[in-house]
Amino acid sequence: MRTYVVHSRGDNGSEADILVWGTQMTQLEDWFVRDTGMNAALSWLLLGIVVSFATTSILFDQLVVAGFAITVVAVGIAPMIASKSWREMLPFPFLLVAALPLAVSVFRPDFATEFVSAFSIATLALLLVVDLHLLTAVRMTPGFAVFFAVITTMAVAGFWAVGAGFAHDMWGTPFVQTNNQLMSVFIAATAAGLVAGGIFRWYFRRRERADARFAEEVEFA
Repeated sequence: MRTYVVHSRGDNGSEADILVWGTQMTQLEDWFVRDTGMNAALSWLLLGIVVSFATTSILFDQLVVAGFAITVVAVGIAPMIASKSWREMLPFPFLLVAALPLAVSVFRPDFATEFVSAFSIATLALLLVVDLHLLTAVRMTPGFAVFFAVITTMAVAGFWAVGAGFAHDMWGTPFVQTNNQLMSVFIAATAAGLVAGGIFRWYFRRRERADARFAEEVEFA
C-alpha cells in the first residue's frame, strides 16, 4: 500500500500535511494487491493445489495443462516477489477464476467449458498486467488493460488452434473434428473476452469513483 501527502487546513486555520494511507488513482497494482492474512492464506492454499495439479499433469504427460498451471502460479506469486512479503498477494477470487480451466479440463469440451476457460484466460491476462506494474517499468491505463485482456484472450485461442493442430499432425493428440467445432472455440473465446472486458471496465470505473470520493473527503477534511 502506498502513501501520499495531502495539504489540509484545520478548523482553527492552521495548515498541516496529512500522511494518508490509501490508493492512488489509475495504479492497477494498488487496486489488486491485498495485504491481509486471510487473503494470503487462501491464495497460498489455492496455489499449493495448483502446484500439485501441475505435478500430476507432468507425470501423466499433460504438458499443456501443466504449463497453464505453472503460469497461474508464476502470476500469483509475483506480488510476493516484488514486496518480499508473503502477505501481499493478488485477490483470492481473481486467482480462483484464473485457475478454473484446471477444474473444467476434466469435463468433455463444449461451448460452456470453452467459455469458462476463455474467461479465466482474460482474468489471468489482467493479473499479468498487474504483475507487469509491480515488476517492470511498464504502465497501462485501466482502459488499455481491459483491451489487453480481451485481445490476449482471442490471441491465446488462435495460438492454441495452431499448436493443437500441429501436435495432432505430429503426435496424434486430440483435436477438434470439424470446422464448426473450431469456430465454436473462437466464438467462445471472443464472447468470454468481451464479457470479461465489460466486467473489468465496470470494476475499474467503480474504483475510480471511490478513489475520487476519498480524495475529495481528504481534501476538505
